[in-house]
Amino acid sequence: MTAVDATGARVAVVVPAAGRGERLGGGVPKALRPLGGRPMLVHAVQALTAADLVSQIVVAAPPTLVEVVSRLLGPDVRVLPGGSERVDSVRGALRALDDDIRVVLVHDAARPLTPPSLVDAVARAVLGGSPAVIPVLPLADTIKEIDADGRVLRTPPRDRLRAVQTPQGFRREVLEAAYANQDDGQPAVTDDAGLVERLGVPVSTIPGADEAFKVTRPADLVFAEALLARRPLAESGRSS
Repeated sequence: MTAVDATGARVAVVVPAAGRGERLGGGVPKALRPLGGRPMLVHAVQALTAADLVSQIVVAAPPTLVEVVSRLLGPDVRVLPGGSERVDSVRGALRALDDDIRVVLVHDAARPLTPPSLVDAVARAVLGGSPAVIPVLPLADTIKEIDADGRVLRTPPRDRLRAVQTPQGFRREVLEAAYANQDDGQPAVTDDAGLVERLGVPVSTIPGADEAFKVTRPADLVFAEALLARRPLAESGRSS
């Protein structure tokens, strides 16, 4: 991976993959659950490697499995021990980036079928001047806000709501500032863009991809298996 933008900027991707993923079950970390005979993490990293603009990948793995993950991903991917929380994993990975990295993408290992074209689209938007960029999709379902007792409080207008995917992209200094500003006493956020929003930095959106869905439950894994089986052998990385 030696990709460099026309301006000389280099792009890195951080993959926090130390989570247990208890909703998926299976007795192994979610990122290492098999999909088409290989761990989901391998599929995710393969897509990142295939992207034109990515020049470095850093994976935060379960601390006891760093050597195993390193062998799975090969010498071109840097693997380090992840933290007990996602924010700890990303913070540690940021410190491990090459000094000349200017754009950082953060990608969920549990989105194994994300197309390389989406990775490049996010990177290109940040390289084009946006400080923070996230891929999004329109919602198909009506959304209700409820209270602690399960009663409906209101129905937000669906046309202004979006489902957020990864990779999410940031100028390096913006993401580092967001993590430096993170306080354990603050309400939890579920994505990196949430931390950036707290800085008052504008977050832009680009169209996401249907294939970039997150594998969270067993049914998602079944769906991912079906989609993977429909891919050409060369694209899916399987041999006959």
